[in-house]
Amino acid sequence: MSREPNAQLAAVMDEAKVSNKGLAKRMRDAATQRGTTLGTTHVAVQRWRDGSGIQPPTAAIMADVLGAKLGRRITPRDLGFFNHSQPAIPQPIGYPSTVPDVLTMLGGLADERAEAPDQLAIADVDLSSAVLSWMIARPDGVQADRPAHQRVGMRDVRAIRDAGSMFMQLDFKYGGGHGHKALRHYFRHEVLPLLDASYSEKVGTALFGAAAEVSQLLAWTAYDTGNHRLAHRYLTSTLRLSQVIDDRMFGARILGNLSHQANYLGNHAQAIQLSRAAVEGAKGRATPRAMALNSAMEARALSNAGDPIAAGRAMNEAERHFERAGMGEDPGWLGYFDSAELMGEICHCFRDLKMRRESVEAAQRAVDETDPKYARTLGFCRMVLAQSHLLNGDLEAAVTTASLALDGGDTLQSSRFQRYVTDFQTEVSTHATNPTVVAFNDQVHDALARLEDDDE
Repeated sequence: MSREPNAQLAAVMDEAKVSNKGLAKRMRDAATQRGTTLGTTHVAVQRWRDGSGIQPPTAAIMADVLGAKLGRRITPRDLGFFNHSQPAIPQPIGYPSTVPDVLTMLGGLADERAEAPDQLAIADVDLSSAVLSWMIARPDGVQADRPAHQRVGMRDVRAIRDAGSMFMQLDFKYGGGHGHKALRHYFRHEVLPLLDASYSEKVGTALFGAAAEVSQLLAWTAYDTGNHRLAHRYLTSTLRLSQVIDDRMFGARILGNLSHQANYLGNHAQAIQLSRAAVEGAKGRATPRAMALNSAMEARALSNAGDPIAAGRAMNEAERHFERAGMGEDPGWLGYFDSAELMGEICHCFRDLKMRRESVEAAQRAVDETDPKYARTLGFCRMVLAQSHLLNGDLEAAVTTASLALDGGDTLQSSRFQRYVTDFQTEVSTHATNPTVVAFNDQVHDALARLEDDDE
């Protein structure tokens, strides 16, 4: 089968003035510095230039070395990799079968650095197997009062939850890229060792719950920075942690997060399956507020898949559950999901369904109600409002709103927010000569340059 030459890779190599042999050597050296081995040769580089596929970790190293040569950030997508005509290779999920297995997996993940943004593809059969395992498996239970050098108490659990809350606020305010490294270190050295210590059944159950919350946040921060494979492995491991203590409400939240990620990546069928598993798996075991979140994730998936009838039903269910939100005792991790957050999910649905009037009204309400401390959420809602104005043909309002979003979000280390912005730039590209669009594009360029400076 003939392939199209990779013109983007060739162009960047030409700009960097690097040969096939030179690039191969730089990649091998970079891999060695990271403690790994890469057998890249000039022959492999030529194959990639000719249009062959590449493994995501290898593409990330290539992007890093070319970026270092040029003095600016380069991504695998900039090099012509992982576009729609070249899908990522499906990755096995590896749902852990035992408690020691999941703790070993989490220890390995905590030793991994978040690298350049990557792609993710999961085989449907693997995903279905993991979901089914969670749905039907019996809880393991904690091993209480076993001999160990350290005894854990509720004070240790409270400390973990307080730390998790602090990192969550950083995530909301500055994006996943800001605290991921520090959170990974905390999880590896302060949380995981406690799971092998001695504790009562009550403390052990609370401890596993707190550890799952930190693991989930590690997944979310990785997802927000575009490290989709790492995020997915954290999420599936966290799902297995929830099974240990039979926390169906938190497990359903993890399925909702997996749905959110699949939806973001355009895997609509998987997103729908995961969100529906969250709804069904949490029935009778979750508070109304949690059920509202689960139904909102289903509505997001159905809207992005272009099913207005089913999406409308899911949105109505989310709102009905939320009307009863004060009737249940919610866990601390759910405290962020207020009426503004629900409206933020709904405005995304209306935008995806191209419901012009409803999308503007819902997005404006979400912007008005969102607490500024949730800077990333506010940025998302403003960008949805901007896109909604475009749906209504109001270019001036759209660009003005997008500019406000960028002003408030230009310190966010979030590849998701950057994608909202670049998607909007694509949508207004037909008006490229319009002065307001030109000014906005200049603003985006300056904001990205500041972010790159902050990373140095």
